[in-house]
Amino acid sequence: MMSRYAPMMRASPASTRETSWIRAVVPAGIGARILKAGARPCSQILVSTYNRTPMPRSEPIKAVRGVRDILPRDRPLWRAAERAAAEVATRFAYQEIVTPIIERVELIERVGEDTDAIAKELYRFEDRGGRQLALRPEATAGIVRAYFEGGLKQGPQPARLYLFGPMFRYDRPQKGRYRQFYQFDIEAIGSASPALDAEVIEIAGAWLNESGIPGLTLELNSIGDGVCRPAYLDRLREYYRPLKEQLHPDCQRRLETNPLRLLDCKVPQCQPFKAGAPRITDHLCEPCSQAWTQVRHLVEAAGIEYVHNPYLVRGLDYYTRTVFEFYPAGASGQQDALASGGRYDGLAAAEGWPPTPGVGFAGGFDRVVEVMASSGVEVVAAAAAEVAVLADAGLEVEAANVARICRAVRSVAVDYEARSLTAKMRSAAKLGARWVVLLSADEAARRTARLRDMASGEQAEMAWDELPQRLGK
Repeated sequence: MMSRYAPMMRASPASTRETSWIRAVVPAGIGARILKAGARPCSQILVSTYNRTPMPRSEPIKAVRGVRDILPRDRPLWRAAERAAAEVATRFAYQEIVTPIIERVELIERVGEDTDAIAKELYRFEDRGGRQLALRPEATAGIVRAYFEGGLKQGPQPARLYLFGPMFRYDRPQKGRYRQFYQFDIEAIGSASPALDAEVIEIAGAWLNESGIPGLTLELNSIGDGVCRPAYLDRLREYYRPLKEQLHPDCQRRLETNPLRLLDCKVPQCQPFKAGAPRITDHLCEPCSQAWTQVRHLVEAAGIEYVHNPYLVRGLDYYTRTVFEFYPAGASGQQDALASGGRYDGLAAAEGWPPTPGVGFAGGFDRVVEVMASSGVEVVAAAAAEVAVLADAGLEVEAANVARICRAVRSVAVDYEARSLTAKMRSAAKLGARWVVLLSADEAARRTARLRDMASGEQAEMAWDELPQRLGK
């Protein structure tokens, strides 16, 4: 099939076995190869479209490394986590927003060019118009853009927003971490009040608690702002310079460009040096110190226990002042965080908008659901079908009509397969059906059917129009 993204290049007619090629940019979801930073642009990918040699049957096409399918059997826990998130957000008067998964590379690079999420893990590509685009590695930058671009700044302030959606990072696949992952984002934009910091912390804790996760630990810190942080960074450089040769190569580079990231390093060889590093909370300016005191007071007033981690920083550069992370019981490191966030008063200006304060967090659904499962959280899964319609051969139209009537009150599946009644009953049991509707040719002619209770085995013949009343009891 010809691609609609680029004209087909002329192939040599010398042999019918020769392959035609097109130069194409193929969207994600239909076989795109979205490239990580530094790789060949998508416009240079050659895609074969003619006389392609079929893959052997022994080599089926499987999912891309680092992504996964969320199957129907997995969805009950996911739905429980999503439902808890939506209910908590709504109780706190947050409104849902949906932003594109594709953003301009410039938007993302401006908010953290030196971070791993952007320097090493960004899925980026060039579209047909020569624009540099990327799959979003996080949601906050896009939500702040939408806040201005969509006119939310002219509405009630602060704008309280939440988002569910997929994010993308070319990270090393490991347990609980995927290259396509799903987040719950809370953002409060337009207020510098420390009370909002405490509010989003309370929302994160409420969501995790209502998802059934026990033994949560909240770690809290302040990383100052553009007034007091530069002097602290100088102190941090002074501390680490004598240790430079013992640091990981990435940390050696960051020592001069972004020394705060040394405290965020997860490489084992760098961990022992954190304990002796100067604490940023000892070097806060007066406004940051007051905000730090107020946030802690408000968190305590909400009845939330926390641990002050003086070396907690966030992996993205736009954070200021408050930063926090929630961990489950038995967590072994930052990679186990369930929800992370903080204040980002400089993000709007970094994107080119008027300076506007904001605070929020992102929670990882993948990790939360995994912890729910390992913690023994039980969710009653809804039956795939509450009613199964089992009809004799040749009664497809009548079976479909009966199903439409029953769907007024219950979920219904019709078994159209040509197999024995015994096999159909087994299939209905696997679906979890509470009732089956049995339909023969004679019954169809009379517009009646037999309704059988799968638990008791009792059944009764009745008119089709009576089925909703009986099923609704």
